[in-house]
Amino acid sequence: MNFLWLSLLAMLSGFVLDLLLGDPHWLPHPVRLIGLLISGLEKGLRAVFPKTPRGERTAGVLLALIVTLLAWAIPCVILWLAWRCQPVLYFLLETVMCYQILAVTSLKKESMAVLEQLQHGTLETARRAVSMIVGRDTASLDRAGVARAAVETVAENTSDGVVAPLFFLAVGGAPLGFFYKAVNTMDSMVGYKNERYLFFGWAAAKLDDIMNFLPSRLSAWLMIACCGEKKFDRKNAVRIYRRDRCQHASPNSAQTESVCAGALHLRLAGDNFYFGKLCHKPYIGDDDRPIVPEDIARANILMQAAAVLALALSCAWRGIWLAVLSGIL
Repeated sequence: MNFLWLSLLAMLSGFVLDLLLGDPHWLPHPVRLIGLLISGLEKGLRAVFPKTPRGERTAGVLLALIVTLLAWAIPCVILWLAWRCQPVLYFLLETVMCYQILAVTSLKKESMAVLEQLQHGTLETARRAVSMIVGRDTASLDRAGVARAAVETVAENTSDGVVAPLFFLAVGGAPLGFFYKAVNTMDSMVGYKNERYLFFGWAAAKLDDIMNFLPSRLSAWLMIACCGEKKFDRKNAVRIYRRDRCQHASPNSAQTESVCAGALHLRLAGDNFYFGKLCHKPYIGDDDRPIVPEDIARANILMQAAAVLALALSCAWRGIWLAVLSGIL
């Protein structure tokens, strides 16, 4: 049982490391390796399977199986060998793994870089900064569009980059955390409904929907719980959440965006260009006031508060579970 308590401590330590260090660009990151694996497998599988809807869908299913299995199995083997060698080594390795799975500081840093450019740079530099964290085309965005894109990214990634990873770390430690990150990375790379990925990316997109179903809803309610009457309108956040939480093609993306839109009295989403093609999307929230660059900082405050509350719940869940297991065993 000792290794399970060390795993809990590693999750806590990894969260603290993420707050202190973020994601330095010079440090090799496992998610980049997962991305390289996805790219390599895509080329290989496309070469083997026929270019038909059935062939591409089969190739996409195999991609999802191989990537997620490796993302889970490799950390399992590494941590098992470390435990056999030295428990302290096990703790240190899982701490680093948990740290690399979480993205609180990097999300804040990258989004606040957009705020910095909107306040002190040019529109072009702001567009370039936001292009680093969004998938939409940014060349035609005005200042409000840049700010809106950054706020939406912080809101959506409150689940994808913060609460959901903590949820899976609490349930299954670093191996399950990497399983989730692999699913999330696959969806961001191949889960598009365009000509190239409609069939090939089907499995990745569906798996991402399944994995994020509970965490996205938990994230939304954690954000609501963190709303204070002075900074964020909790009542309006609940109202917009109930009304607009399904205003997205994905069953999960609008969950946290609707809370953020309501808490800040903003209108988010709407039509955007992706890969040069206009995508029509419904609005989320009410246009109570114009969006301003400072809303990026407000969205980050809400994200960080939800992250701390999610950590507390994750530790409580893991602690109760381990206490029960200790009594049984």
